[in-house]
Amino acid sequence: MTDTHVDTHAKPPHKEPYLQGLLFRYSVFGLAVLLLFIGAIFLKWWLIVLGVLGLGLGIYDVVQNRHAVLRNYPLSGHVRYVLETFRPEVRQYLFEDDQVKVPFSRQQRALAYQRAKNVSDTNAFGTLEDLYQSGKEWFLQSTVAHPLKQTNFRIRVGNEKCQQPYDISVFNISAMSFGSLSAAAIESLNKGANMGGFAHDTGEGAISPYHRIHGGDLIWELGTGYFGCRNHDGTFNPEKFAERASDPQVKMVEIKLSQGAKPGKGGVLPKEKITPEIAATRDVPMDQDCISPASHSAFSTPREMVKFWQQLRVLSGGKPVGFKLCVGQPWQFMAIVKAMIEENDYPDFIVVDGAEGGTGAAPVEFMDNVGMPLLDGFLLVHNTLVGAGIRDKIKIGVSGKIISAFDLARMLALGADWCNSARGFMFAVGCIQSRSCHTNRCPTGVATQDPYRQRAIDIPDKSERVYNFHKNTIKSLASIVGAVGINHPQDLKPYHIARRLENGQIKLLSRYYYFMDDKALLTLTARSDIYNQMWVMSNPDSFLADNEALVAYNQDANERRHLQDHAHHVAEYHKPTSPDRIAVVNESEHYYYTYEDDPNG
Repeated sequence: MTDTHVDTHAKPPHKEPYLQGLLFRYSVFGLAVLLLFIGAIFLKWWLIVLGVLGLGLGIYDVVQNRHAVLRNYPLSGHVRYVLETFRPEVRQYLFEDDQVKVPFSRQQRALAYQRAKNVSDTNAFGTLEDLYQSGKEWFLQSTVAHPLKQTNFRIRVGNEKCQQPYDISVFNISAMSFGSLSAAAIESLNKGANMGGFAHDTGEGAISPYHRIHGGDLIWELGTGYFGCRNHDGTFNPEKFAERASDPQVKMVEIKLSQGAKPGKGGVLPKEKITPEIAATRDVPMDQDCISPASHSAFSTPREMVKFWQQLRVLSGGKPVGFKLCVGQPWQFMAIVKAMIEENDYPDFIVVDGAEGGTGAAPVEFMDNVGMPLLDGFLLVHNTLVGAGIRDKIKIGVSGKIISAFDLARMLALGADWCNSARGFMFAVGCIQSRSCHTNRCPTGVATQDPYRQRAIDIPDKSERVYNFHKNTIKSLASIVGAVGINHPQDLKPYHIARRLENGQIKLLSRYYYFMDDKALLTLTARSDIYNQMWVMSNPDSFLADNEALVAYNQDANERRHLQDHAHHVAEYHKPTSPDRIAVVNESEHYYYTYEDDPNG
């Protein structure tokens, strides 16, 4: 086999084209040299300065070895890096389609800005959407639609073991910690929450002084680092927790198992970025990296987790305690549910965070390829609780790219009790989606610890915008609820929304998605057998799957399937020759007829 090794020092076969290419590549560098000579001849100091700066930078570009582009194109190669730096802004303002979501479309951002500024959010001359595209969804309005006078929609959170239940708004600020957001942004969010009477999730960075200044209702998120209530070794400290959880401003406590942006991955805040304020808030030293482990040290089994949230409930004085997760391996969540039932101890709430969520930085592989999207995760949690017969004991909140009233109404119709939004409220504070949250160079001062950049945030003005965004979104939600002909978002159902399929058919979401029958898991009679299989795999004493139980279930299932097939053949043999016709439409079944299932077809 011939060796085809390339000689990188070989002379070019055609000298003239090579010299032309060399002249082109170094033309800007040559221009800098020319400016220097012209300035020296005519004694123009500004030309001399430009020439010296250009010559110095060009020489550096040629001798450095980190950037190949700059070695081949000294000076002119910097244009590439300038354009790359401003690419998000250039794309956003000049080339971006109004409906392209990266991750939020211009239309979505404009809606948030309009509602935050309390200006009209109406549009003229019809919709910009293709109403006949596959996947399009819409609410089915009622002939008896009516405006709603009461729009302060609230849900009570707290079961029989909760001594201080909380009436939460159906729309709240999702978890964003001090450290990921600036002090001015946190203060603006909390003041707006206080003005509007809705909740503000602290994120796992603990309760900062900026969460406390204006007294807005707080949901204290307790992550794997136990920030604000930890020992020196990073383990949970009950005394510190009890002291801070007893604050009347803290309305609920949320154990964070995972988050949408990077589920299953911990985090590191380098010691160089730890300010005295962050150190005091998180209760961590400044001379070492701040570690958020991938999992909790306070519990290692589902049963231990149940005991942990009961401990938090007692230490907090009986406040609602729940947990947040981006759903991963379904049998692990089901194992937690089994442990709840066996221990007869239920969390007051569960927050499902979708994989499409994420306000901060995360590896691309995690953002794109790890974790369950919100809709799938929520339906699994909702169906599991229904199938276990305990849905009425636990409230479910959801978060993940929720920004409009339709987003809220859709999730509430599918069964959620309330919704959280992070980036929607970031837009209200002034975020422009520059996607530079992790660089400490946020252009609007929202996601930075740079004190000079934070000055851009006027707290009285931005808090008013937070209040307005919530108020006007809830107002729009009330309009949808009234248009459907009901009185509260709790009354929204999946059959109030229709969806267009790829083949042009239309189905109600009540028929499009799978909804579990009550207590079906307890008898292993779920119509979707994958639920039965995952249920038998779950073990309340371990997060690991019980594969032996699955094998035994599948063996039994094969035997049952054989008997069912035999019964089916017998029934087919005795079946009447003429097909049955539907004489009466049963509205309780919520059918939406298509060409294929039309009873008259």
